[in-house]
Amino acid sequence: MARNIIKLGALEAQKTAFLLCDIQEVFRPHIKYFSEVVKVANKMVEAAKHFQIPVYVSEQYPKGLGHTTKDINIGEAAMVYEKTKFSMVTPELEGRLKKDVPGLSSIVLFGIECHVCIEQTVIDLINMDLSVHVLADGVSSRSLMDRELGLKRLQSIGCFVATSENVLFKLMKDKNHPAFKQISKLNSQPTPDEFGLTKSSL
Repeated sequence: MARNIIKLGALEAQKTAFLLCDIQEVFRPHIKYFSEVVKVANKMVEAAKHFQIPVYVSEQYPKGLGHTTKDINIGEAAMVYEKTKFSMVTPELEGRLKKDVPGLSSIVLFGIECHVCIEQTVIDLINMDLSVHVLADGVSSRSLMDRELGLKRLQSIGCFVATSENVLFKLMKDKNHPAFKQISKLNSQPTPDEFGLTKSSL
């Protein structure tokens, strides 16, 4: 019997959605590598246009915490919604995903905080039998220990922890893809090595 390549980590653009979690300006002074997370979020939002992948943006209690940083262009997001629970998976999001991506099989997730909202979102998505890819260069926490331990836990429960470049090339698949030049340009600047995983988190 042939293996399900989606379960092995393959990605198909028409069956994928991007989730951007709580990258709100109020968190900037507190989150390690906040500016790097913002850069990756912008890269993914721009790439989503070329792949025709919808982007869903959550904001944690915006009445008290404000909105997504203006440094990220979410003007063309499929949905921007508020939440009070830590997981991004709300009835509103589930309904939109079913409507917008009927054959949904994979989620690419980035934002903050890795050990709280990202982790709880992953648990809910995996429970929905979805393949989840978390961007190691697109998530962070207030402490690097929480970030690293969070990524380690995500790997242990069956989440694919990857980089934005890895995910974008998996979506593109072929040099002959119409967006090859644009995606290659987005990947022209790699994430700083110091933001990578340490040996203790692998």
